[in-house]
Amino acid sequence: MLGAVAGLVSCGIDVPKETQSSFETMTVGKSDIELPYKFSARMKGQNDVTVTPQVSGQLMKICVAEGQQVKKGQTLFIIDQRNAQLDLEAAQANLQAALAQENSAKLEYESNKNLFDKKIVSSYMLSNSENSYKQAQAAVAQARASVNRAKVNLGFCTITASVSGIIGEIPVRIGDQVSPMTQLTMLSGNTTMYAEFSVTESIVESMVQEGMKATDVEKYIANLPDATFVMKNGTEYPHKGRVISLTGIVNAATGSLTCKVSFPNPDGHLYSGIQGTVVMNFAEKDVIVIPQNAVVRLQDKSQVYKVLADSTATAIDVTTEDTGNGQDFIITSGLNVGDQIVTIGANNVTEGQKVLF
Repeated sequence: MLGAVAGLVSCGIDVPKETQSSFETMTVGKSDIELPYKFSARMKGQNDVTVTPQVSGQLMKICVAEGQQVKKGQTLFIIDQRNAQLDLEAAQANLQAALAQENSAKLEYESNKNLFDKKIVSSYMLSNSENSYKQAQAAVAQARASVNRAKVNLGFCTITASVSGIIGEIPVRIGDQVSPMTQLTMLSGNTTMYAEFSVTESIVESMVQEGMKATDVEKYIANLPDATFVMKNGTEYPHKGRVISLTGIVNAATGSLTCKVSFPNPDGHLYSGIQGTVVMNFAEKDVIVIPQNAVVRLQDKSQVYKVLADSTATAIDVTTEDTGNGQDFIITSGLNVGDQIVTIGANNVTEGQKVLF
């Protein structure tokens, strides 16, 4: 055999050499880490308003376009005002007639009162004239109310924006007959946007300590970390959001609660209906964190190789929690502080193999 090996060497052929795998190890300890919680969310304007007319009539003018930014009080639509204007003129004429009647009744009452003081007319005539005067006063009040109502209806013919925001789809056209049942458009008040998403009951329980009072929960919500909104294309919205509410009732069908995060929208880049991901980082304190390359997946098990006193490795079953950073796992059971484990090369370790030399 030695002669054969010498012959191979002399012929310039490399002879395979025994190689020794290299491993890196670490000592398990505890540390603090931030975990990103991610939730699928849909944006909604702070004041999403359905714009409908208060009166019926023909649509005469559309003053805005779809997607246009408008300010509070800006004119959006104009409905035919002619009938409303005629109603106002009729109400004003009735008011003038009622005022004239009131003036006549007042003169008659004052005259009868003067005559009654001189004992020329009876108390019956005085009472009748007083009642007629009061009825005339009531008629004037009704006529004034009719005028005010006619003015309001005339004002309803000009539809203005109740909030500042973005105009949505406009399904009507000039000339259409509209009524209070007709939706003219949707106005999204987008100076502040809300991201709404569902939070599972288990997550809420991990966030909110057991036994907290309602006032304590409010304080806890106020101290929650800022939220980030990531759009579907991966773009991160530059302004941070804050949690403003967490419903206190669990949805029986889904077992979840609704959370609402407020985002400022000074540039109008967020629109109602867009979807994305809300990310919030929560601190986990005093936990065991190990690199992902130290964990070996074996069917439905997760294992790490613990280094024993004689420098050999033995497989230990562990339970893990993903940190979301793509690099580490949190170990919730299976390891203790001070244990030494294999990190780099863990996939190549066999049971009982010596890993330290």
